[in-house]
Amino acid sequence: MASWQMKVVALVVRLTRRRAFLSEEAGAAMLRQPQSSSHPPRSLRRRCAVSSRQIGGFQVHTVSAAETGRAGETGQASLVFLHGGAYTREIVRQHWELVAHLAVELGVDVHVPLYGLAPRHDGLEALAFVTEVLEKVCAGGRTAYVVGDSAGGGLALLAAQATAVRDDIRIVGLTLIAPWLDLTMSNPGIDAVERIDPWLARPGLRPVARSWANGLPLDDPRLSPIHGELAGVPPVDLWVGTRDITLPDCRLLRDLLPTESLAGYHEQADAIHDTPLLPVPEGRAARQSITDHIRRRTLAPAS
Repeated sequence: MASWQMKVVALVVRLTRRRAFLSEEAGAAMLRQPQSSSHPPRSLRRRCAVSSRQIGGFQVHTVSAAETGRAGETGQASLVFLHGGAYTREIVRQHWELVAHLAVELGVDVHVPLYGLAPRHDGLEALAFVTEVLEKVCAGGRTAYVVGDSAGGGLALLAAQATAVRDDIRIVGLTLIAPWLDLTMSNPGIDAVERIDPWLARPGLRPVARSWANGLPLDDPRLSPIHGELAGVPPVDLWVGTRDITLPDCRLLRDLLPTESLAGYHEQADAIHDTPLLPVPEGRAARQSITDHIRRRTLAPAS
């Protein structure tokens, strides 16, 4: 059963967010809205050291735990975090809070690439940019662990698929939080879940998907990772709630992944979209579990 906090957040989201997804006209209006600030908040700088650089014309912030100085120890991977926002909204405070949590708890650098957003940019451009970021992060034989939520989760899996056969980019694992896996949103299981999702609905996402595809078929495997090659994908730790329209495709991904590529599957009962980012008991527990998983499987210093 969901906590009372989860129920309150679900009600607030239904009242304030869902209308943006109820029609194609609302989705088109979302594409026309000006972008908000993507600067790391001042609260983040009180906890962490933040540096910035340009890669391929886009900004990449690097967040590390200033008080530990542990980032970059031998045997540790760096994290790359790809934010959600339906490929059209900027990174927000909840994303930065998760980034800070991972940096502080794990004592690693967390690289945050701010990929270009629809309608000015498209999916192939974002994939090329994230691939270039991974080249930099993995230079000199280093490794990376990639975390992504929602649209950023889909992009994370796309990047892992695109680099699976490359020797110069080694991704040692993925944490995908309610990833957008299929721009077509054609899974028949979505019908039932959409009725109980208080946040997302397909009509408003359809114009965003078309803009992001920029003329390519929505099921192009470079845009919709569920249609791509899954053999050789790094171990995936997958999180989704049962009141989230991404649920049917997350279940499909779970079933399609080779055994060695499924590190964990977490289906949170009565949870809404992006629960690990939310200020609710279920979110806090999920954040800690995600952190422990990354530490245990891939980030322990070499002996």
